[in-house]
Amino acid sequence: MPETKPCSPERTPSRRSTMQRIQYHQYGGPSVMRLESYRLPTPGNCEVMVRVKAASINPLDWKLRQGFMKIMMGRHFPRAMGSDFSGVVEAIGPGVVGLVIGDEVLGTTPMKAPGAFAESLITTSNLLIKKPTSLSFPDAAALPSIGVTAWRALIDAGKLKAGQTVFINGAAGGVGQAAIWIAKAFGAVITVRVGPSWLADAEKLRLARVLDYSRPIPDNLKGGFDVVFDCHGSLTAKEEDFLTKRSGVAVDIDPTFGNLVRSLISSRHSFVRGVPSSTILQKIVDLAIAGRFPITIGRTARLPEAVALISDLESGKRVPGKAVIVMG
Repeated sequence: MPETKPCSPERTPSRRSTMQRIQYHQYGGPSVMRLESYRLPTPGNCEVMVRVKAASINPLDWKLRQGFMKIMMGRHFPRAMGSDFSGVVEAIGPGVVGLVIGDEVLGTTPMKAPGAFAESLITTSNLLIKKPTSLSFPDAAALPSIGVTAWRALIDAGKLKAGQTVFINGAAGGVGQAAIWIAKAFGAVITVRVGPSWLADAEKLRLARVLDYSRPIPDNLKGGFDVVFDCHGSLTAKEEDFLTKRSGVAVDIDPTFGNLVRSLISSRHSFVRGVPSSTILQKIVDLAIAGRFPITIGRTARLPEAVALISDLESGKRVPGKAVIVMG
C-alpha cells in the first residue's frame, strides 16, 4: 500500500496570484494596518486557495496584530489579518480530497497564518467545509469562530444538557448570540445579561430571564446555574462563583492570567479557546440551515473600507452580532 504523503506547508515555486489584502509590517495599533498588494504562492500539500466572498471580524484579529501572541506568531512580516471567511475554491494543492475548483466553502485560516481580509487566501483543507447553497456568503463567514467557540464552551467544557440552566454574560455579541442558539438547541433554560440597548431585542427571544448589564446581579440567582458562560470577560471570579451551582462550571474565553490560573486549580472554572474544528462547524451549519441558528450581521464594509471598520470595533464601537467584510 503506497505511503500517504503528510500535509505540510511546503509549496512549489510555480505560478502566483496577485491580490489585495489587509496586512501590517510591525505589531501595533490600528495605524499599522494597510490594504496592499500581495502575491499568493501556489497551494502546497493539503492546501486550498479560496477566492474570498466574505470575511467576519473577531477581537482576536486585532489582538494578534497588537502582538498579543507575538512569541508564538514570530516576527516575519508582512503579516495578514483575518481568520473566518466564506468563498469559492480557486486552486487545490496535492493531497486535498473532497474538494474541487468551484466549490463554495466556509472555514478558517491557521492561527499562525491569517489572511481572510483579502481578495484571496490560502488555508488547509481540514479547516474547510462546503457551504450549503441556502446559506449566504456573509452569513456563512459569520459562523466559524463564534459557533465553534460557543459550542466548545457550552457543550465540551460545560457538558450542557437538556433542562439544565445556563447564564450567558454578554449575550449581545457574536459569541453570546451563538451561545443562545446552541443552548436553545440543547433544550437548556437560558438567562442572559446584556446592555440596555439590547434589552428589547433579548426580550423577544422568549428566554427564562433577561438581565440589564448596568444593574447588579439579583441576589436570588445565587447558585442557580449549571453553566455560567462569560462571553464578555466582565464577570469577576466572585460573581462566577456566586452564580454557579456547586456541581456546575463557569467557562471563560478571555485569556487573562486570572482565568487561566483558575481553570488550572479549580474544577468549577474552565478556560476555553475557540480551536477550529470542521466537525463542530458542520454542526453549526446544520443548525443554521435548519433555521435554528439565526445570524445577526450588525455592520458590513467593502475591503477598501475595512480598515476603518476594524479600527471602530477595536476602539469599542461594538455592534450587535457580527461585523462582516464583503467582497465586490
